[in-house]
Amino acid sequence: MEPLYLQEIIARALAEDIGHGDITTDNLVDAQDISEGTFTAKAEGIIAGITVARAVFHYLDPDTEFTVLIEDGQPVAAGDTIARVKGKTRVLLTGERSALNFMQRMSGIATRTNKMVEMIRYQKARIVDTRKTAPGLRRLEKYAVMMGGARNHRFGLYDGAMIKDNHIKAAGGILKAITTLRAQIPHTIKIEVEVENLQQLQEALEAKVDIIMLDNMDTGTMKKAVEIVNGQALLEASGGINEQTIVEVAKTGVDFISIGALTHSVTSLDISFNLL
Repeated sequence: MEPLYLQEIIARALAEDIGHGDITTDNLVDAQDISEGTFTAKAEGIIAGITVARAVFHYLDPDTEFTVLIEDGQPVAAGDTIARVKGKTRVLLTGERSALNFMQRMSGIATRTNKMVEMIRYQKARIVDTRKTAPGLRRLEKYAVMMGGARNHRFGLYDGAMIKDNHIKAAGGILKAITTLRAQIPHTIKIEVEVENLQQLQEALEAKVDIIMLDNMDTGTMKKAVEIVNGQALLEASGGINEQTIVEVAKTGVDFISIGALTHSVTSLDISFNLL
């Protein structure tokens, strides 16, 4: 994770929380007091964001000692100590909420991602994320998805060509959209197109796109799509897929399953911080 990006994210988080000062801590705790505290998991899950939590305390005071006991991407059980931190008491108390916010949210993403990855571990399909992330936190959230065992889709509009339904409407059809785009972009960039039915699928195939997204199709139609494509392009299933439907979707034979809920519907992992 790029240091400059991380510093910028942490600076914004701390500025939002601290403002012009921690009224309680600064007036209650001596500036020279030293304390030690622990981060403890209160539920089972996968850890992500421990490096960000450490960076929060180092931003406030580079001399803070932060000992990682469970690395990002590793499982935890309720009661496990994730990390120990030692330093100025003011720093620990002022930084704890921002550190927890990052780690709880990222660990929640990693935990749900890992659960879904495990559900289809014996299937061909691989899970990928989407751009449905909290503004400003995309790199952290996509990193958390990777810690959960899934893959990243494109990071933004700048690193992948994807023709969606509104592009098709604006361009005047699938074939026209693909032809126009292909004439403008470098030959090294793959093109993905979103289709809603088998007729559109056939159009995309005839235009020889690299990836076809099957948007909100039922599994029966997905199976037909897999048969029609027969390896001529990669297939990505998308649209409201969750724990109740992912296994059946994976069994259709698609190559990828994109799930926006990994990042847009986060249940944070319960983690506590306590002074010893």
